[in-house]
Amino acid sequence: SLPGIENLPCELQRNFQLMRELDQRTEDKKAEIDRLAAEYIESVRKMLPEERVEHLKRIQSAYSKCKEYSDDKVQLAMQTYEMVDKHIRRLDADLARFEADLKDKLEGSDLESPGSRSQKKGRSQKDKKGSRGRGRRASEEDTPKKKKLKGGSEFADTIMSMHPSDVLDMPVDPNEPTYCLCHQVSYGEMIGCDNPDCPIEWFHFACVDLTTKPKGKWFCPRCVQEKKKKK
Repeated sequence: SLPGIENLPCELQRNFQLMRELDQRTEDKKAEIDRLAAEYIESVRKMLPEERVEHLKRIQSAYSKCKEYSDDKVQLAMQTYEMVDKHIRRLDADLARFEADLKDKLEGSDLESPGSRSQKKGRSQKDKKGSRGRGRRASEEDTPKKKKLKGGSEFADTIMSMHPSDVLDMPVDPNEPTYCLCHQVSYGEMIGCDNPDCPIEWFHFACVDLTTKPKGKWFCPRCVQEKKKKK
């Protein structure tokens, strides 16, 4: 369901081809530099001062071009990595949303059971107690790094049950808190949910299909679904 992912192999092939061309241009320039340096060493004693300066300028220009090609290659490699990483993170976010929806449907089938209703009530009270004190979304100067694990193991269990840690195979420091639908550590641009009882609070832009910070209040997909259910 991710638009553009079918074009990823072609885009990767194009970028790799461009990197190979930049590699070849760099090697050609290095060979030109070696030739110009050899010519300078061989003829420097016979050259006039103006000729020496001109020859050294040609060598310097070749070095500058070589560096330019190398910088272009690094930039292209970074763009390629970000392109693949964006698709991976969006796919993981879709998978996390699908798993959350499936879990909600399974729990919804037990709503008529008095036992399950009392369990949900107890869990809801624990979640509210665990998230008390957050208030509104933090200011732009605050970061997810300042978030504390509220509610102890109950909070961690809630997150784990909604978004299993096997959604991503990326290694995570056990001492570093995780966020978002993808259940990963904070990185890049993130946005906070304006629901004070949101169990996750912070989300990566790409995982919630954002490129810029929206105006006004913003609620995460999970809280939006919960609001629709209550109506």
